[in-house]
Amino acid sequence: MTRRERLTATLKGEAVDRPAVNFYEIGGFLVNPNDPDEYNIYNSPSWQPLLDLAENHTDIIRLVSPVRAQSHLSWDGSSNVGIRSQYVEEKTWEENDSRFTKQTFKIGSKRLTTLTRRDKYLDTVWTVEYLLKNRDDVELFLQLPDEIFDENIDIVHLEEQEARLGDKGIVMVDTEDPVCAVAALFNLEDFTIFAYTEQALCHKLLEKHARYIHKRTQKVAKEFPGRLWRIYGPEYITEPFLPAPYFEEYVVRYTGPMVKEIKKYGGLVRIHAHGRVKNVLDYIVEMGADATDPIEPPPHGDVELKYLREKYGKQLVLFGNIEIADIESMPSDLFRKVVKQSIADGMAGEGRGFVLMPTSAPYGRTISERTFRNYQIMAEEAGAI
Repeated sequence: MTRRERLTATLKGEAVDRPAVNFYEIGGFLVNPNDPDEYNIYNSPSWQPLLDLAENHTDIIRLVSPVRAQSHLSWDGSSNVGIRSQYVEEKTWEENDSRFTKQTFKIGSKRLTTLTRRDKYLDTVWTVEYLLKNRDDVELFLQLPDEIFDENIDIVHLEEQEARLGDKGIVMVDTEDPVCAVAALFNLEDFTIFAYTEQALCHKLLEKHARYIHKRTQKVAKEFPGRLWRIYGPEYITEPFLPAPYFEEYVVRYTGPMVKEIKKYGGLVRIHAHGRVKNVLDYIVEMGADATDPIEPPPHGDVELKYLREKYGKQLVLFGNIEIADIESMPSDLFRKVVKQSIADGMAGEGRGFVLMPTSAPYGRTISERTFRNYQIMAEEAGAI
């Protein structure tokens, strides 16, 4: 089977020649190791063997956002040009080997600000200052016109990525849900308290973001039908942050319509949620999801792959179960045993399918020999090399 055929069969619950193996972000996100930018960690020589391994031997699932840079209507020459710039200012500068970006939202005479930091040697963005700090900030944010979130969406880049990938794998449309969009405005602790104590106001924020996210989802699902999607954000409404019933209130209510719209046009939906998901799995199935990831075993999560396969394997394609911490730190002889067990549990009995996959990926500039070797072991045990 080609890698594309193997993944397609896995998603359909059909027989495959070997278990699919995917390195998630490695091979998932398209990176350029030849870009000399000091902030590009992937131009480190230690990354090249791992990137080559993913590209040439794994079942690639390319994560592609439906939103391209400069997609807001106020930035692309449409009739609404200028509306976003009337309310939002952005400034970027470098200091002490870090790149800072400050956004200022102007509402009348008042200001809301957020600040992020990207370090040269880490492929991640840290939020130094969150946009919403208290109830007054939420009320102020809600006064922003919906038009500043409008987007000019097309699917050309999705089609281009799919054509470029060919038989190496499949494209997966990668999108946040309203919960993710709202939670990202707060410090996690503040969001959790807000969602628990200010439900009516939280719904207003969710509704505001749902309007443009649902519109985007409907357009892409219709024009790029039949593909796999990953929806991220539901993990904000899992234990220990919030009790399971809140998942129905905040996720099923706002993410559920996205799932329905995608499936309406023949698409498949993978719900992404780290951590403790055992008590929300019924809600995920209820929404009509086709798959879930990354299935973190205890102590990081609260559900064993064997249990998930037995109880939900006929409804959900299962992705994951290999902790990134194990890849980076576990001796290879022990790691091989972990991988063997994951494959055995993920492929046991009857079920829709299983993809061996890490829960995340390294984000530092250097890939150690142990890390590379453990990735090799995943490919070896899946029969990919």
